[in-house]
Amino acid sequence: MLGYRHVFHAGNHGDVLKHLVLCESLAYLNNKPKPWWYIDTHAGAGEYDLSAEQAERNREFDGGIARLRGRNDLPRALKALLEAVGNGPSYPGSPMLARRLARADDRLRLHELHATDFHQLNAYFDRDRNVVCERSDGFAALRAHLPPPTRRGLVLMDPSYELDSDYRAVVDALSEGLKRFATGVFLVWFPLLPQHHAKRLPEALQGVCGRPWLQATLTVRAPSRSGLGMYGSGMFVVNPPFTLAPTLCECLPVLAEALAQDAGATHALIEGA
Repeated sequence: MLGYRHVFHAGNHGDVLKHLVLCESLAYLNNKPKPWWYIDTHAGAGEYDLSAEQAERNREFDGGIARLRGRNDLPRALKALLEAVGNGPSYPGSPMLARRLARADDRLRLHELHATDFHQLNAYFDRDRNVVCERSDGFAALRAHLPPPTRRGLVLMDPSYELDSDYRAVVDALSEGLKRFATGVFLVWFPLLPQHHAKRLPEALQGVCGRPWLQATLTVRAPSRSGLGMYGSGMFVVNPPFTLAPTLCECLPVLAEALAQDAGATHALIEGA
């Protein structure tokens, strides 16, 4: 896990889906004046230079955010995402997007273990009194943060899934987090991979939440015959804002068309209680 660097994947199709859901969820929390907390268990570097060598190596952003820029036929929520992301050479990670949506009394708690990424993250927010960055295990930190003092908040769990143990860890963290903060909004990003443990993750998340949930998946290509490679991603949302499902119903077909890599591109949205 400590070898993972999100800069290689910044702005890809997974980021587009994740950040669409994140921005819409935080915008919904902003509808009420009471402050909220944002807790990111795997915050990364905060922002990514798409012109850097690491990002240029595979240019995953070409199949993601770059395909949306310049289009004038996008739904409101995707237009809002593009506005939040901006048009510059840098791509904001989840912490930066959350900070741009935060108000004067909202608070961010960001966790990252990778030394290089944490140094960059901490440098961005060093003088920001509303943000605390910790080089720590974000899953373990949930015990200290939940419930937040304001009793309003959003938790984003976005591990690298490089280790098989990440799949069990995210399920355990969601279960434990909901015991401490049953009314909080929890977002879990997950990859679509051919491996058995990846395929079982959504069902495992459904099994522990015990609250209203929503699951959105975006497939950009058919699974490879080799059985390797991520062919899409999903977002599992516990206590979703009531506006989120209609928004995704409007946006997912557009994303499946815009980000498609082959005829296997598709999308799905399911809800449960």
